[in-house]
Amino acid sequence: VQLQASGGGLVQSGGSLRLSCAASGRYVSSYALGWFRQAPGKEREFVAVVNWSGGITDVADSAKGRFTISRDNALNTVYLQMNSLKPEDTAVYYCAAAGNPGTPHFEYEYDSWGQGTLVTVSS
Repeated sequence: VQLQASGGGLVQSGGSLRLSCAASGRYVSSYALGWFRQAPGKEREFVAVVNWSGGITDVADSAKGRFTISRDNALNTVYLQMNSLKPEDTAVYYCAAAGNPGTPHFEYEYDSWGQGTLVTVSS
């Protein structure tokens, strides 16, 4: 599976952004799709995941109530809607695909990674 993330940019605190990740390859619709992020000087961390059907999602506690993950299997695309952004959300955001029927949360569970898109939230 190949992944191409887009939608990052500069936004003021309290603003919104929607990230997209286009997936290509065989059986994309059977993969769980997730978002991770890496802030400067920090480890990469889990943000959100959606299962193969789109019926099950999970979001990290730090983003719960502000971020929503969804997918469109007809377009082979996963989205991350980010609202009420804070400066601490500043990071490079990566999409990833896992051949897993559930909702994996750990990097080692993912098989493919996109190139990352930078989100900068100014205070």
